[in-house]
Amino acid sequence: MKKKKQIKKVNVKQEKMVEELSSESNLENRRTFLRKIWKGLGLIAGFELATIFFGFLFSGKEDNETKTKQIYEAGKVNSFQPNTVTVFRGGRFYLARLEDGGFMALSLRCTHLGCSINWEDSKKRFVCPCHSSVFAINGNVENPPAPTALDYFPIKIENGIVKVDIGTKLKRNRFNKSQVEYA
Repeated sequence: MKKKKQIKKVNVKQEKMVEELSSESNLENRRTFLRKIWKGLGLIAGFELATIFFGFLFSGKEDNETKTKQIYEAGKVNSFQPNTVTVFRGGRFYLARLEDGGFMALSLRCTHLGCSINWEDSKKRFVCPCHSSVFAINGNVENPPAPTALDYFPIKIENGIVKVDIGTKLKRNRFNKSQVEYA
């Protein structure tokens, strides 16, 4: 009888040990699994951050050679009177014919915060409705907060037709006579 009790005690002890071992191995398997999941999620998050970082690092760098010219035909030279401004919303520019007969294609965007500017024909000036910057007909700043003159687009006059390259916006600090195109 003693042997049977001893055998039962040994069996009970063995069963408890087996249960403890199996529960420890289950716990260890869960821990290992969760550790692998967290590592995988960390790698995915790291990859996403690296993608965003390199996207910002290399964005906006264009080759001038690969830029395609976008030519906008504004119209015939003699259809624009001196000291007038014509808006081309589709081309995103104002075509200004200066008093001396020269042409300038000026951006619709204020150089302060990028608001769309308006032409006041009665006062012969551009006005930004957002912060009241004022620009002359040649794009020069007359009243800040705009820091620089309006950006402009290159113009070519071929066979009496004014053509504006709206694919090339040029920045400038102030008006210069070399920015004007004559017929």
